Amino acid sequence: MRHKNSINQLGRSTSHRKAMMANLANSLIEHKHINTTLAKARALRGFIEPLITKSKDDTTHSRRTVFAYLKNKQAVTELFREIAPKVANRPGGYTRIIKLGNRTGDAAEMAMIELVDFNEIYQPKTETKKTTRRSRRGGGKAAAPQAEAKTETPIVEDAVEVKEQNTEEPKKQEEEKKSE
Repeated sequence: MRHKNSINQLGRSTSHRKAMMANLANSLIEHKHINTTLAKARALRGFIEPLITKSKDDTTHSRRTVFAYLKNKQAVTELFREIAPKVANRPGGYTRIIKLGNRTGDAAEMAMIELVDFNEIYQPKTETKKTTRRSRRGGGKAAAPQAEAKTETPIVEDAVEVKEQNTEEPKKQEEEKKSE
């Protein structure tokens, strides 16, 4: 019976389960999303969210605490440098689990777990607006790029007109030959 057993043991010993969670967490931090079974994704959510919360406070103690769980310097560095600043204003819920269906080999329920702030589908990258400069009366440096752009455009248009003229001339010649 599982009375009041709070964690899913995933059919593994304690040391195996801790090592597996550390490996899954390292992969999630590195790739920002991973595909795994639904049970492992749910267990990973409970493992990594406290670590992300701990990473918001960038102190030596919190770094050592997170390293004790992850056992990977690169993952700890990336967590504190890249992930923590993005989730600084978020009060929790750093991961999202999306069900993917059943695996073909053993029909296990598959899921994708991802970091919410790093998803490009739901949060596309914001495009920076191009600032247009208005030329002043005196001209100067701002007027020079606009003058270059104006000179480039007619050249392209002339090339298109030349192509159109070249296509019309052979047609006229063919029509003249046919009429003779």
